[in-house]
Amino acid sequence: MLVYFLLIIPALVFLFLAFSYWQERKYRRKPFYRLSDVGWQHCTPPDDAMRLHSVAMLGDVGAVATDGSDPVLHTLAAWQQEAGAKGTAIFLGDNLYPVGLPPVGNIHRPAAEKRLHLLLQQLHHYAGQGILLSGNHDWNKGRKNGYAQMLLQENFVKAHAGENIQYLPANGCPGPVTIQLAEGLLLLIINTQWWVQKGEKPLGEAYGCAYAHIDEFFVALNSILQQNRHQRILVAAHHPMYSNAMHGGKFTMKQHIFPLTTANKRFLIPLPIFGSIYPFYRKFFGADEDMSHRRYKKMRKRLLRIFHRYSNIIYVAGHDHNLQHFEIRDNHYLVSGSGSKTAFVQKGGKATFTLEQLGFFIIDYYSNGQVWLEARTAAAEGTKGGTVVFRKELSFSHVPVPAQTERSG
Repeated sequence: MLVYFLLIIPALVFLFLAFSYWQERKYRRKPFYRLSDVGWQHCTPPDDAMRLHSVAMLGDVGAVATDGSDPVLHTLAAWQQEAGAKGTAIFLGDNLYPVGLPPVGNIHRPAAEKRLHLLLQQLHHYAGQGILLSGNHDWNKGRKNGYAQMLLQENFVKAHAGENIQYLPANGCPGPVTIQLAEGLLLLIINTQWWVQKGEKPLGEAYGCAYAHIDEFFVALNSILQQNRHQRILVAAHHPMYSNAMHGGKFTMKQHIFPLTTANKRFLIPLPIFGSIYPFYRKFFGADEDMSHRRYKKMRKRLLRIFHRYSNIIYVAGHDHNLQHFEIRDNHYLVSGSGSKTAFVQKGGKATFTLEQLGFFIIDYYSNGQVWLEARTAAAEGTKGGTVVFRKELSFSHVPVPAQTERSG
């Protein structure tokens, strides 16, 4: 009897893992839509003439090709032509892999400079504006000397960028920084890496930061949101508030069976059961950059406590290398982190849309107060503009209309 038990249990476990792996293979790199959004192709935004502003949001572009062949940058160039001067391109951090911009003399410095020059060149001749945020890799992967490394990148951008390009928040401060993109559309930028960073991080007048204590940041954030309840507010940061991917504790069955593939795809050493220890640790305890880590969890809890008081917020981040959209308590939360890499994202849950492909989200804001979200995947070789794989009007419980439209009516 014991022999049968010892044979049946492993067999059932194997069948479960095999079935789960087969299910994942079926939807990997295919878009997932919430049932009510399945017919998104029939949803049509207002005429282009009514568009007040367009925002392209690209996260984790730090591994783009530098030989002129990068499909994401080609897609961005097509969007830049469409948007013209009424557009803002935001790089959501992790602008340079693997450790940001190293010091002069470092063996990796020339390659990092070349990639950063390419990103700045993409924005330099653009009629609109470009904004760069910093992510954990820009802070030397969150190591204790990360602040100094981030400043190298910020100062490089300031020295080589045009007047239409900004690196925000300045000096590595937590923020918040606001930019009025159009009448009725406010951009608010937060440096979420500040909360999860180890070692030195700036705060107070000595560093050029507005606040001496981090609690003052949350007071200022709430005040800005309170004073701008009549506007749409786009909050840009590096770390997501919601995610169905690795930093949100989601792993593939392959990663449970072959856990070493998380470090290198070639390490196909089967470690079933033992292999699940690492994913479970990341899910419930977390590495420094995971949502379950105590520093990240504390930051997320305080931010969401404020965001949930309002119903006019679109929060966009990178960090996880995929595209995701969530509707939570009348606000919208995006992950737009597949600017140069892709990684597994689990379908369903609280997500309304997920996709594991290179690309980025676009927000279009119109004079009638409508806000439209578009997911565009990278242009295939020999094509321009990319492919629209999802589009929807973002609904809010309160619908403010720009003042200029009210006057014209």
